[in-house]
Amino acid sequence: MRCISTLALIAVVAATSAAPVSAAPESTADLDATARAAGNRPQEAVKIGRALFATIWPAQILRIRVDAVGRHSIAGLMLSAVKFHQDLDRAGFLNEIELLVQRTFATSGVEEVDVWATVPIPVKAHTNVSGDLAEPTSRTVFAVTCRRDQLPGLVARLRNGQGVYWSEEFKARLRGGNRG
Repeated sequence: MRCISTLALIAVVAATSAAPVSAAPESTADLDATARAAGNRPQEAVKIGRALFATIWPAQILRIRVDAVGRHSIAGLMLSAVKFHQDLDRAGFLNEIELLVQRTFATSGVEEVDVWATVPIPVKAHTNVSGDLAEPTSRTVFAVTCRRDQLPGLVARLRNGQGVYWSEEFKARLRGGNRG
C-alpha cells in the first residue's frame, strides 16, 4: 500500500513539473522602471529605475534617461514639482535629491547625474506640442548636476545653492511644506 501511494506521488510531481510555468507578475518598480526609461541606453535607465522605484519618493520621478557616447554616460532624472506623494518642504526635497543621486551612482557606472524638476505650463487647445515648432508644455523649476567626483560635496552644494538652479516661485512654495 505504501509503495502505491509513493508511486502516485511521483506521478503527480512529474506531471506538475512538466506543466508550463508562468512568470510571477512584475513589481510596480519594474513596471515603472520600464515605462519611464529613455535615452540611448534604455537598459541602464531601467536598471537605475528599478533601484529608485523600489522607494515611493515624495516628489514623483517622471523619467529616467541615460545617454552615452562610447564609455561616457550621463543619467538624467526628471521629477514632478507638483502633486507630491506627501508633504514636502525645502529640506525634504533636497534630501530626496541627495538620495536619488547617491542611489543612481551606487546602481550604475554613469559619470554624471542631472536632476531637474518641472511644472506643467497650460497650453491652449489645438496648440502644437510636438515636433520642431512645438510650444513648451513644462518649465524647469529646479536643476542640479553632479559628477561622480563631486558626490562628497553634493550636500553642501545643495544647502548653499552653489551650482543649483531654483525658480523663486518653487523655492517659496517649498518653504511651507506642501503636497504641491
